[in-house]
Amino acid sequence: MQGQNQQQAYDRGITIFSPDGRLYQVEYAREAVKRGTASVGVRTADGVVLAADRHARSPLLERDSIEKIHKADDHVGIASAGHVADARKLIDLARRQAQVEQLRYGQQIGVESLTKEVTDFIQEYTQTGGARPFGVALLLGGIEDGEPRLFETDPSGTPYEWQAVAIGGDREEIQSFLEEEYTEEMDLESGIELALEALGSVSEDGLDASGVDIATVDVESEQFTSLTEDDVAERVDEFDLEGEDDE
Repeated sequence: MQGQNQQQAYDRGITIFSPDGRLYQVEYAREAVKRGTASVGVRTADGVVLAADRHARSPLLERDSIEKIHKADDHVGIASAGHVADARKLIDLARRQAQVEQLRYGQQIGVESLTKEVTDFIQEYTQTGGARPFGVALLLGGIEDGEPRLFETDPSGTPYEWQAVAIGGDREEIQSFLEEEYTEEMDLESGIELALEALGSVSEDGLDASGVDIATVDVESEQFTSLTEDDVAERVDEFDLEGEDDE
């Protein structure tokens, strides 16, 4: 009984390490991320692609109200997986930091610097009593000094830089697909194709264009651009990723 009570203490206390060096609440936050629908980031020579599955849980839900990809600044986009409310809090932080950099120094904030501002904030919630970690992971993609950059944030407050990465549900399967198919030489259009194929690789029914969000930040313009539903539908059809119609 005493051992069980000790286990519960480690389980509930975010500031307490278990004897085997684990923070259970951070691990639970990672599980919350896995319950979210997937988001994918692909870095290409021409820019960064962010794609997200935004399937509605009900046919009565307005799809436009499901926000998975956000503009943080003209040159940076953010995709999320996990608790949407937690994601919005962190995205608002990222937007404020980008504005502060522009107002204070008259320049765009670097993608790496912005990511570390966000992860520093996340990390504070792994050491604060009476608070819980953020149950969300983010992908920050953009252009820095003419180079595409792609970062992931973790509920522990750790930043990772990737060439291609998936977060959220079915991460392991999608990541395996990316590792097999990704090449550094691909252009932006190839990156869009890979991101769509990666999301489609775990869907038995194929992709529904209305349930996928895609945004890009290209090296030439350094501008965040969201693809319209028609643009997504055109590519889903072109890449033959639609599901089979029932007879």
